[in-house]
Amino acid sequence: MHAFRSHTCADLTKENVGQTVRLSGWVHRRRDHGGVIFIDLRDHYGISQVLCDADSSVFDAVEMLRSEYCVRIEGEVKARDPELINPKLPTGEIEVYIRDMEILGGVNGELPLQVFGDQDYPEETRLRYRYLDLRREKMQANMKLRSDVVRSIRQRMWDIGFNEFQTPIITASSPEGARDFLVPSRLHPGKFYALPQAPQQFKQLLMVSGFDKYFQIAPCFRDEDPRADRSPTDFYQLDMEMSFVEQQDVFDTIQPVIEGVFEEFGGGHTVDKHWPQISYKDAALWYGTDKPDLRNPIRMADVSEHFRGSGFAIFAKILEQEGTQIRAIPAPTGGSRKFCDRMNKFAQEQGLPGMGYIFWRDGENGMEAAGPLAKNIGPERTEAIRQQLKLGKGDAAFFLGGKPESFEAVAGRARSVIGEELGLIDKTRFAFAWIVDFPMYEADPETGKIDFSHNPFSMPQGGRAALDGDPLDVLGYQYDLACNGYELVSGAIRNHKPEIMFKAFDLAGYGEEEVRKRFGGMVNAFQYGAPPHGGCAAGIDRIVMLLADEANIREVMLFPMNQRAEDLMMNAPSDPTPEQLMELGLRVIPQD
Repeated sequence: MHAFRSHTCADLTKENVGQTVRLSGWVHRRRDHGGVIFIDLRDHYGISQVLCDADSSVFDAVEMLRSEYCVRIEGEVKARDPELINPKLPTGEIEVYIRDMEILGGVNGELPLQVFGDQDYPEETRLRYRYLDLRREKMQANMKLRSDVVRSIRQRMWDIGFNEFQTPIITASSPEGARDFLVPSRLHPGKFYALPQAPQQFKQLLMVSGFDKYFQIAPCFRDEDPRADRSPTDFYQLDMEMSFVEQQDVFDTIQPVIEGVFEEFGGGHTVDKHWPQISYKDAALWYGTDKPDLRNPIRMADVSEHFRGSGFAIFAKILEQEGTQIRAIPAPTGGSRKFCDRMNKFAQEQGLPGMGYIFWRDGENGMEAAGPLAKNIGPERTEAIRQQLKLGKGDAAFFLGGKPESFEAVAGRARSVIGEELGLIDKTRFAFAWIVDFPMYEADPETGKIDFSHNPFSMPQGGRAALDGDPLDVLGYQYDLACNGYELVSGAIRNHKPEIMFKAFDLAGYGEEEVRKRFGGMVNAFQYGAPPHGGCAAGIDRIVMLLADEANIREVMLFPMNQRAEDLMMNAPSDPTPEQLMELGLRVIPQD
């Protein structure tokens, strides 16, 4: 018999009755029934009930066991009495009578968190003692799900002819939308490597090298501010690239992979088959975000013309300014003054003066419009708004005005809150949408400086000629995949022509000399027969987060940092020793 176990804690059934078995695991729960001690023994696979009575030679030792002791037991499998069968456990028809026991790992002191049960603990405690937190049933399930998802993704990519290659972790700095983590070089004092924000340049170089279809489950490192759906340090993505493709080819390739994974692990949720392609401009107008949740049927609309020159002076005056707009957020079934006042308060909490509203109700002569706006703009304009928004009795609409960049984000959040509070969101569905036609450039609101708004290596729509006009009018072959309000995939058709790349970077303030210095390897490679190519990257952590129905990405990462980018378990970041600094030719300057 094996030194530690003949079976796992999930293996035993009535077929094993009468056998002598060995099990190893942790004391999940202990119950002393006076002369008989019952223990739920847990390993990664499941739970078996073991028990020890006073006749056992190891009764005194078993009596000393407490939660989370790691033990090996040997004993006889017996059938439970019919009235004692536990149908909730796969092993619920049997129990093991302990005849021998060995403590493999004891517990010193009180447990900082309990593994048994569903108690809530502060995140700082959970992360400091992550090895205990990970023993909990939900966390074991989440991490098993993550492993299964990665396995499935790999198999699906292999099945469609992609090759898996690993790219360097230590590389050069590259502007990809976030801060780099720099790594000082011992052999080259004063110079630094960088951890890759993504394998962007390397996967393009693989296409130049003729490999045609590449993927990897790639670690990416970005010094970013944390969010519930984003790690502040590192994450993993399904990184892929293809040669001789256009944008639609990338969509057609990755959709079956993502769709298949969500069908396999979605827990019975429906998975949309049709993934609409929505322009960035329309997504901002309709949803107030470039990662819309299409489970929410609310679509916002520009209703400026109904307020231009109207009796509502605030909106009429706003529309006299260039680049302004009045936007409506329909609220089906939200037609009550109480709900409208609640949403107006929401807008004030978001830093806006409020939201105007109209709601439709029964009146003396049939349906009537109510609310301050309705009184100010009159029945004709109000009716035109209702018809445009396709609303009826019992419905409402909310209104925001100004330059879209000043209220768009709040409008998007309001749309989400309205959909949630009115029960309009189908929680049993995964709804996908491609967001396309991203602007290549954006202007700094304070300085007016032009910079890349997305991936700097993307091909501009229209090629070289598109770069001769206003940079803010240039669209790129850039795209994101949104699912249920999260960005899951981001990608582009790449700029593989040096002359277009130099011009694209020049508009963002990078001269040819600097481009050659920073991206010399890729620029040189493009001079030797570079193929047209494109690809995308899908966030593994966010995919698993959605499939596990978690709201926080740290719930599906093994050893995440906290909100301050600290690893409390490993004490990172830590102070370097004087010897380490001397070897690297560095010194730390304290900051006030």
